[in-house]
Amino acid sequence: MKRSDADNNLPSKVRLVEVGPRDGLQNEPPPIISTSLKVELIQRLAECGLTHIEAASLVSPQWVPQMADSRDVLRKIERKSGVRYTALTPNEKGVEQAIACGANEIAVFTAASEAFCQKNINCSIGESLKRFQPAIQLAIANKVPVRGYVSTTLGCPYSGEISPGEVARVCHALDEMGCYEISLGDTIGTGTPLKVKRMLQRVKQSIPARKLAVHFHDTYGQALANIYAALQEGISVIDSSVAGLGGCPYARGASGNVATEDVLYMLDGLGINTGVNLNELVSVSHWICQQLNCQNNGNVSQALNGRH
Repeated sequence: MKRSDADNNLPSKVRLVEVGPRDGLQNEPPPIISTSLKVELIQRLAECGLTHIEAASLVSPQWVPQMADSRDVLRKIERKSGVRYTALTPNEKGVEQAIACGANEIAVFTAASEAFCQKNINCSIGESLKRFQPAIQLAIANKVPVRGYVSTTLGCPYSGEISPGEVARVCHALDEMGCYEISLGDTIGTGTPLKVKRMLQRVKQSIPARKLAVHFHDTYGQALANIYAALQEGISVIDSSVAGLGGCPYARGASGNVATEDVLYMLDGLGINTGVNLNELVSVSHWICQQLNCQNNGNVSQALNGRH
């Protein structure tokens, strides 16, 4: 679709980071999802044209049982050329395992809220950053890029409003450590377009827009509006999850991630290129929900239900 004059200030191209296989599946209730299903989901998503897929999480199985087989998942993926397969890792040991299993990107995660950081990874923000230092250095030494995640950038379930200055401080630290990109998460979905703009404008004082991504939840139905606000601020990388799978186990009341197909439909309507085929993605969305016997939270997938 041809872009209007009003949208000419938006990016002409956006990279979608598909987080469904990790962030989407990690909170699914028992029984444990099979390794083969996870691998097939990743491969189907790559066939849709997605070039950046969060595939695994090398954290303690005690905390995230659904990710206990992450090393097997990484080993069994039939790699598609040009696709980046990311593994979320909490420490140096996780980085070693991820690299050994063929992950071609590492992700580390912290928060902009002290209370949330304690609940989520049982340490302070400062302690989490210290833990990352050797892990990031190891990844970079092995020529594996590192992506940083900062959660609760627009609100915390335990401490409420978050200062944009605090978000900027954490982002600056991750940037200094060597993260090539930093994903800013609205973990409980309380953000609004104005809050998004104010947060991004503050963060961009020290980190250029080309090094930032957004990761929004749709708890209050604001995710697409917030993404549009981020596009207006020059952001061209968006995290999303097929069928809107996933959410945050430490954020009470938070609904799932924004659905990849909903984001793609909006971007297509804005004339923004992603390289992803919407119809194929909707088919994958219906397929995975059937496999998991769960509700499809993608509005576009629901609207196109009769065609797939």
